[in-house]
Amino acid sequence: MADKKIMLVCNAGMSTSLLVSKMQKAAEADGLDADIFATASSDADNKIESEHPDILMLGPQVRYLLKSYQSKLDIPVEVINMQDYGLMNGDKVLKHALSVLDSEAAK
Repeated sequence: MADKKIMLVCNAGMSTSLLVSKMQKAAEADGLDADIFATASSDADNKIESEHPDILMLGPQVRYLLKSYQSKLDIPVEVINMQDYGLMNGDKVLKHALSVLDSEAAK
């Protein structure tokens, strides 16, 4: 079982799939065992229920879902930085997710 489970959500689940592969490469390079996956916003609730992610990362195009997910989930919910998303900077997005998880664990 992976140390961290990171779920990305976007409109159709397509634009985040490249970001997922870049995040997985960054995780492997850091020696981190992470389960990183993407889904469409229309299927996000089902995936949350079946996969139990540690953190939910929203693509900038679905940032309007932030408050809704924050109010109904007991895991961190973050919007991916638009520049990092646009540049498909998997390393930065991964590091942000991990820093949020680390700060949650320290509480």
